[in-house]
Amino acid sequence: VQLQASGGGLVQTRDCLRLPCVASRRTFRNNGMGWFRQAPGKEREFVAAISYRSDSTVYAESVKGRFTISRDNAQDTLYLQMNGLKPEDAAKYYCAASRFARAGRADSDYAYWGQGTLVTVSS
Repeated sequence: VQLQASGGGLVQTRDCLRLPCVASRRTFRNNGMGWFRQAPGKEREFVAAISYRSDSTVYAESVKGRFTISRDNAQDTLYLQMNGLKPEDAAKYYCAASRFARAGRADSDYAYWGQGTLVTVSS
């Protein structure tokens, strides 16, 4: 079971980034997927999630309207498009695969986690 997130980097306020997460077929199949983030000294927090069929998405209030989660099941890839980045978005971003087909907010929904990719936003 593998989840490989990438695409992080140093950007400026109001810049955009797209984070891809490539999953092994076994991880991706029939699973909801999510993005979480953790800033230094803070707890990990939910960012966004998408159901297996992409018919349901949920977002944290702090990113709603700026971030978009999507997936390509043919390519076993999850994406997080981040627009209008703010310094408070700086964190390590993790993709995760749910135990369920639905889009869930809770950590406990997720069985598999990637290693994370670091996003730094300068003001």
